[in-house]
Amino acid sequence: MKPDPARVLETVSMMLIMEFVPQLGSSYAQQALSGSATILAAAREELDRAAGRRIEENRALRRLFAEAGVVVTDADLAARLAEAAAGEDGSLLVSDLDRSNQALRGLLIRLHVHVEQVQGDAARRVEAAIWDELRASTERRRTMLGNF
Repeated sequence: MKPDPARVLETVSMMLIMEFVPQLGSSYAQQALSGSATILAAAREELDRAAGRRIEENRALRRLFAEAGVVVTDADLAARLAEAAAGEDGSLLVSDLDRSNQALRGLLIRLHVHVEQVQGDAARRVEAAIWDELRASTERRRTMLGNF
């Protein structure tokens, strides 16, 4: 038997809600167990899309860095952006993709601070692209349950 983690989380979540919550005597216990079941459902959703979302986001950041390099006036930052833009995720482990994403997001912050200080339409376009990516990133992370 090969347990499918997403199926396990879904089954346990539904079992808690359908079978155990109604049997609890106090409303506090019912709410606590319902909340735990909801978190399991959100974890199932995230498990299913974890690698794909991170790969998509890392690629989007690298594309942004490749396009932003033309307005960067700091040589060190330009070199780091070019290196990051040429990079790839070498592993599909979520922990490795997260480390890569954290590094790319740190570089995004440096880029954002830099382009806010650069004059001209090209810098404003890069700044707008950064905000667009931040909005897209927020949407990628949205769960079916919204904010809970």
